[in-house]
Amino acid sequence: MVSQAEGHVKDIGLAGQGVLRIEWAAREMPVLRLIREEFTRDKPLRGMRLSGCLHITTETANLALALRDGGASVALCASNPLSTQDDVAAALVAEYGIPTFSIHGEDAATYYKHIHAALDHRPHFTLDDGADLVTVLHKERRDLLQGVKGGTEETTTGVIRLKSMAREGRLEYPIVAVNEADTKHLFDNRYGTGQSTVDGITRATNVLWAGKKVVVCGYGWCGRGIAMRVRGMGAHVIVTEVKPVRALEALMDGYQVMPILDASSVGDIFITATGDISVIDAPHLKRMKDGAILANSGHFNVEIDITALEEMSTARRPIRPSVEEYTLRDGRKLYLLAEGRLINLAAAEGHPSSVMDMSFANQALCVAYLAGLKKGLEPGVYPVPQEIDQRIAHLKLRSLGIGIDTLTEEQRRYLESWEEGT
Repeated sequence: MVSQAEGHVKDIGLAGQGVLRIEWAAREMPVLRLIREEFTRDKPLRGMRLSGCLHITTETANLALALRDGGASVALCASNPLSTQDDVAAALVAEYGIPTFSIHGEDAATYYKHIHAALDHRPHFTLDDGADLVTVLHKERRDLLQGVKGGTEETTTGVIRLKSMAREGRLEYPIVAVNEADTKHLFDNRYGTGQSTVDGITRATNVLWAGKKVVVCGYGWCGRGIAMRVRGMGAHVIVTEVKPVRALEALMDGYQVMPILDASSVGDIFITATGDISVIDAPHLKRMKDGAILANSGHFNVEIDITALEEMSTARRPIRPSVEEYTLRDGRKLYLLAEGRLINLAAAEGHPSSVMDMSFANQALCVAYLAGLKKGLEPGVYPVPQEIDQRIAHLKLRSLGIGIDTLTEEQRRYLESWEEGT
């Protein structure tokens, strides 16, 4: 492993390979490319220091390059111990001069050491994916808070944590919830998570989806995407939910809906995507069929109760990369994928670059928006400004060669008036 002033990566010799993969991802990120060109010209982030706790992937590298070219000094660390692409981390340090502290498979102590290293950059703005960097900053590095002007958050889990901090009066600077933008959650969460989750499970197991009973826990935008994609592979999909409107929607979308306790005895593959803890717990594990596969596509490795699984087991062994076999006392075998961490990043490459194009365009433009405010916002969690969301959608359509209609003046007046009726 390489440890030096500008970063901590596994093998700096992987940089050349990382550059090629970063360039390949850039081909599928035309919106971010346009923003990078604009940033290079206008330098909206000149003199600003940014610390990002993000998945260190080819797509994130292209975001970091756009921010750097906008005038910012950027430092990065991983937001998940298993999501780092080591060749990308090496390229960021060796080829692009962006301090990066990230090693695939790092233990918890190293993970938090890397967060502190990114915070040593003394950021004016934070970019987070799960709110670990923000919480460490508020709990352990409070001396840096005075210099922080704002931040962004990429995930549902992170937004939930930040809103909780805000309710308690603990959040000390404004953060834009990038996850809430239409051009993020409607596409990244649904199409990105759907495809990449299937990709990760398939790479890890080589399972045939057709004919399998797949239990999708949670029918938010991520759960919708997963259910849609596995049904497309020929699986029979069962959805579990705690929110009645979402459960009703799943039913009307054509899925079977039932409590997780009932689903646990019939499912072949279980995929969690809720953002909550112990979604699959001991009572569910006790009812599962021999050979059941467990995967998580929520942010943290708490959705599947791994401690309960370990306590119920008499033996465990790695049987394939990203697959661990647990033998229960009655002889049944259950298979946990990627240590219960994000399956799409731990066992595959995460979301396709094309969909991350919009998510990271939101990140870049929201940081520039915060940097350009003459008067800073009060501490709290804020939505992405609608004009940013709309601009990204227009740019994406334009990059795909698709045009849309515009309202005529008559139509606009009609929609804004109340006089005309039947």
